[in-house]
Amino acid sequence: MNTRDGDPDNTGPSIPHVPHPLHQPQGLRTMQAVRPMERHRMRMLLLDAVDEDRRDVDVLLTALQQAVAEVHGLGGMVHLPGGGMSGILYLVADSGLPESVTRPWLIIPARGAAPPSRAARNDTITWQPDLAPPDPVPGRDPSSLWPSELPVGIGHLAVPLAGGGWRRGALSVLFAPGTEPGAAELAFLNEVAAWMSVRLRSSGILNPSPTLLRALDNGPGPQEAGSPWDAEGVPAITYTWDLRTGELTSDLPVEEILAGIDPEVMSGGIEAWAELIHPDDLPGAVAGFDTGIQLRGGFENEYRIRRQDGTYVWIEASARTITDEEGTPVKVIGSLRDSSETHAAAESVGRALRHMSDGFVSLDTDWRIGFLNQAAERLFGAAGDVAGTLLWNIPAVRAVPGLEERCRATVAEGQPGGSDVPGPDGTSWYHLRLVPVPEGLTLYITDTTERHLREAERAAAERAGAERAALVQRITRELAEAVTAQDVMTAVADGVMTPLGATGLIIVGVVGDRMTVVGSRGHSEHFTRLLNAQWTAGDNADPVGDALKARAPLYISSPEEFLKRYPETEIVVRESGTQAWAILPLAVSGRGIGAAVICFGRPRVLDDDERTLLTALSGLVAQALERAGLYDEATTRARTLQRSLLPQALPKLPEVTAAARYQPAKQGADVGGDWYDVIPLSAARVAFVIGDVMGHGMAEAATMGALRTAVRTLSELELPPDEILGHLNDIVGELGTDAFATCLYGIYDPVTRRLSYASAGQPPPAVAHPDGTVTFLSMTPDPPLGVAAPPFETRETLLPAESLLALYSDGLVESKDRDVTTGMNRLAELLFESVNAMPTSPADASDLDALCAGLTSALLPDHGELVDDAALLLVRTHPLDAENVAEWPLPEDPVAAGQARELVRAQLTDWDLADEDLMMTTELLVSELVGNVVRHAVGPMRLRMLRSRALICEVSDASLTTPHIRHTSATDEGGRGLQLISALCQRWGTRHTRTGKAIWTEQPLPSAPV
Repeated sequence: MNTRDGDPDNTGPSIPHVPHPLHQPQGLRTMQAVRPMERHRMRMLLLDAVDEDRRDVDVLLTALQQAVAEVHGLGGMVHLPGGGMSGILYLVADSGLPESVTRPWLIIPARGAAPPSRAARNDTITWQPDLAPPDPVPGRDPSSLWPSELPVGIGHLAVPLAGGGWRRGALSVLFAPGTEPGAAELAFLNEVAAWMSVRLRSSGILNPSPTLLRALDNGPGPQEAGSPWDAEGVPAITYTWDLRTGELTSDLPVEEILAGIDPEVMSGGIEAWAELIHPDDLPGAVAGFDTGIQLRGGFENEYRIRRQDGTYVWIEASARTITDEEGTPVKVIGSLRDSSETHAAAESVGRALRHMSDGFVSLDTDWRIGFLNQAAERLFGAAGDVAGTLLWNIPAVRAVPGLEERCRATVAEGQPGGSDVPGPDGTSWYHLRLVPVPEGLTLYITDTTERHLREAERAAAERAGAERAALVQRITRELAEAVTAQDVMTAVADGVMTPLGATGLIIVGVVGDRMTVVGSRGHSEHFTRLLNAQWTAGDNADPVGDALKARAPLYISSPEEFLKRYPETEIVVRESGTQAWAILPLAVSGRGIGAAVICFGRPRVLDDDERTLLTALSGLVAQALERAGLYDEATTRARTLQRSLLPQALPKLPEVTAAARYQPAKQGADVGGDWYDVIPLSAARVAFVIGDVMGHGMAEAATMGALRTAVRTLSELELPPDEILGHLNDIVGELGTDAFATCLYGIYDPVTRRLSYASAGQPPPAVAHPDGTVTFLSMTPDPPLGVAAPPFETRETLLPAESLLALYSDGLVESKDRDVTTGMNRLAELLFESVNAMPTSPADASDLDALCAGLTSALLPDHGELVDDAALLLVRTHPLDAENVAEWPLPEDPVAAGQARELVRAQLTDWDLADEDLMMTTELLVSELVGNVVRHAVGPMRLRMLRSRALICEVSDASLTTPHIRHTSATDEGGRGLQLISALCQRWGTRHTRTGKAIWTEQPLPSAPV
């Protein structure tokens, strides 16, 4: 009978392709998407219409075809449990699959890992995304039958299917690569499986499929091994039992295979054969035959047959039931072979198992003990016969945590497993090996207590070694990061004292011909002073000196030993409160640079591992201490250079009050390039500058110094801000393509209260107004110096009297946790709070200095976390009162000099500066200035006098010609006026204005201005 929906001999090389629903035409796909439940219902109605009297195989095939078609599968299979062969699933129906694909699936183990096995065993839907061969059964390896042309990625879905009795089978569907069933498909397959189960329960277990019977009847194929129940190489006879007549026939005489058996037994039929069976074995043999016939499947049994001499021989009988087309059993075909040797071997194995040193326990499928050897009896503490006892009822078993869960999981997974478990006494250990077998589970128990002890000792040694290695690694890393002697001290103290149980640490350095304490932990300052005094005293012997001379560690385990070696150090021992010492010499390149003294609060003898560790560490500490010394020297030089490049003190000017702060990014030789300056200019004006050379190091610091010097020089030339930045851009550009700097330059005029400024990449200054509001100057900064393309843009703003300017580098407002905008907002908040908290009277220099300190403290993180240099310059502006400013126009005529002298004399009298010498000098200076303009310049001429930090006189005109002092000969009639001006005043110069130029002079005031 053919259970396939096609030619049973079809052995096509590949599985026919069924398009995935998403690849079908749009109309069909839409219909399927909209009406899946109705489609499922219609198919189930078709199945319900199948005639009750149809054969079970046809019913299964019809249901399988409906299932495969509905879920768009490649094909399907149905596996059900066998009768005579326990633990086996038979292929009873298949649809849509070539025989080359179904052949490996004819017989599969019920406890295997394939989806049908797992679905039947666990009663759950099982999905496997890539089709693979099932597990082998005795005498049959499906992987050797596996077709090589199968595409990769075929999905395998199995749904549990209830068969006759309590055993379950499975309905399988194969899916095209990349296709996975959805919830609707799974629900439908479950419904089909339930329908199959109802029909099977009403008719019992099916026979194996004809495909299976044909494969078994025709013997092994070209790739198959033998029949699953044939023993290789053992002679056997094949017999046939006609169930209708009771007649027994065989292919060979029975006595040729089973020596000593009555040769006429076959002619007596089944009754004669039954009389030869041992009385003890007869019930089991009869039950086996009956069950096999009833279930219409294969079965096997082992029992004893009586020889003619009265002795018995063990035989193994295997058989299968053959039915007619109506499913009625008509005959039994089987084989017989002599299993005496196998049975004897089994008995020998049983005796060996009984007396072997490891424990052995055999359990049936109900978790009852079938066999246990003497070792297992001792381990379980079992007294008397425990065969048939439930394993979990034994107290020793219950004492092992999780044993029951492990056993059940091993059987469910069908894979051997093992683990170490503690013994019931709490001190012993056993290795438990669990091996699932078709009849249940076997346990192998090995005493591993001695191995565990060895492993524990080895693990402890390895753990100690790992801890020492980790300690060395951690200290090495910390010492590598240490940059000062105190950093070295901290790294050694934190890394060594706790692991060794030390109570104190002293690091000693060699300075010239004497020693001094570099740092200590766990000792008082009084004790360190005592040590320094002891070493200063001179030639007394001490352990540190001896260790340095010998270049070897010195270990002293008690105060008595210390005083015995060094009796003159009694006061040191008494004051230290120490009971044991480890003195480690620190040497670099054969030169002693100091020592590390580790102190213990109790008498202590260090073991070899600890001494080895300390010896290794002493070299690392010495190198770190040497680097720290070099670092301190470099730091000192770097800080000296940096301090020399920045203003030593800001000028004290009546027009402004200034204060500044500079904070480098970190300690060490990597100085930064931030700078600031306040520069007095002519006409009581003041220039402010702040800048930042990008990078850290000596080169950047040198660039900063060059730029600061250039700014001061260019300021003396009275250049406007945009031209100064243009010259600085040229200077930076000549340094190379990797040199960049930012800069902001501003000029404050106290007469007009105007601030003109230009920026090259610098953030805008903040202005705190007298009313407490804070704003930022409006500007679009040009690119940094070195990449900018002049001209730069100069902006002007009018500053209210007593405004507070805050100029800063980006390092003040920007950090790794804060962007520039957030930092500027925070600066504005702090300025607002500070200005509103200040007294109403103008702040002096000390107030601004305190404000500088407060702002940098609030805006900058801890010093070790600062990632960029930060500079802050605060400037309080003070306008020049109108009473200190006098200005007059002068005629373009020689009489202008006389008028100027009269105006000067009157103004000086007005200012209470009627000192005769000052008055005569000023008249002469103004007369020369005016005369020079009359002779060499053109345009409107004005005279202006300012009383500020000095007495300032200016004469301006519309000419751009700049006067210069020149050397004159004895016969020259002119050219001596500027020489006279230079000799009479403190400073003089020329600056260009919007309308021309101004020549100015400065004279010291005899007293502070009123």
